[in-house]
Amino acid sequence: MSAIIRILDLEPGSAPVVSDSADQVAPPPSGRTRWIDIKEQGEEEMKILGERFRFHPLTLEDCLHFDQRPKAEEYDDYLFVVLHTFSCPKDTCDAEAEEVHVFLGKNYLVTVHTSDIGPIDMVWKRAANDASLAARGADFILYLVSDAVVDANFPVLDRINDALESIEDSVLERHDRRDLTRIFELKRTLVLMRKVLSPERDVFAVLAKRGDPRISEKTALYFRDVYDHLVRIYESIDAGRDLLGNALDAYLSMASNRTNEIMKRLTLLSAVFLPLTFITGFFGQNFEHLPFHSDALMYSMLACCAAIPTVMVAVFRRSGWF
Repeated sequence: MSAIIRILDLEPGSAPVVSDSADQVAPPPSGRTRWIDIKEQGEEEMKILGERFRFHPLTLEDCLHFDQRPKAEEYDDYLFVVLHTFSCPKDTCDAEAEEVHVFLGKNYLVTVHTSDIGPIDMVWKRAANDASLAARGADFILYLVSDAVVDANFPVLDRINDALESIEDSVLERHDRRDLTRIFELKRTLVLMRKVLSPERDVFAVLAKRGDPRISEKTALYFRDVYDHLVRIYESIDAGRDLLGNALDAYLSMASNRTNEIMKRLTLLSAVFLPLTFITGFFGQNFEHLPFHSDALMYSMLACCAAIPTVMVAVFRRSGWF
């Protein structure tokens, strides 16, 4: 499958220009900012980037194997950044990590990803219709992409929180094994998000520091805002894990109480039938002559078989055991 390439050129005083020619995959002329977005990349596209931008082979290799942790690496002429976000195409428990690789140069930005990513498409539409971004530079476009990618995690967390509230209500109302499965699925999702987004905080902590020649001091302040968003997300993930732990404890407690209730009822039933077992066992012996053998005794035994359980059940109900 061939890669999908789109190029956006921004120049002060001119309208943004969009193209899809592979010949434009190169550093822009002086005074122009270029954003190159590559989807479903292959070795041929990475070879072009290596020849025209002089990107390090290690970063190009990373772009061919999308299993990297979030990071920011500095090279002579560019900054290489790996970002992650999460999406829920079907269900909350099926949250999938989406990976974006970014090359930031003095006047260019190259984004590489394997599938459609909504936040990037949203920023692309904005940049293609906003000529004023040309004066902000490539680093500001990186901020817009980063901010959209990070903020895309908030709807996922909102859906997880809604699922948590539903599970808490369900656990307290009834005992269903499907709730236990749901708890562990959500817990696995939160663990995955925490594992992925935890190092991403460090990435934006680095980008927010002033001093990198590719990021201006004004833009560094914006990256600090993205860092704050990641801190909020991380705190929400921890809070969700705590709530899931409470829901699991409540589920296990309800299961234990239900087991105790069943055992109590079985014990009471055993206590009711114990005297009956004794009476029927004693007087039901296969002997021709028993002590006190008479018809009156037989009727007394039948009366006891009816009265004793009735009295015991009444006593148990009055005591609140039944």
